[in-house]
Amino acid sequence: MEETKKKSGAFLLILAVLLFIGAIVTFLPYKNIDDECMLGYKALCAFTPFSSLVMIAIGILLLIIRNKAKKA
Repeated sequence: MEETKKKSGAFLLILAVLLFIGAIVTFLPYKNIDDECMLGYKALCAFTPFSSLVMIAIGILLLIIRNKAKKA
């Protein structure tokens, strides 16, 4: 049981970190994109401010779940 908690905690941490990295990457400018994002420049994602906020929110939620599971 304890080993399962460690594995799930590590998985949630890795997933949260990947979401935070994805949120940062969506803000980076790219030249080879046809359409501008909602902030007015050519970024990887056309929905840059919203997609980044959603990824950050889900990452924070995963960290909260991880911490609560760790304490239980």
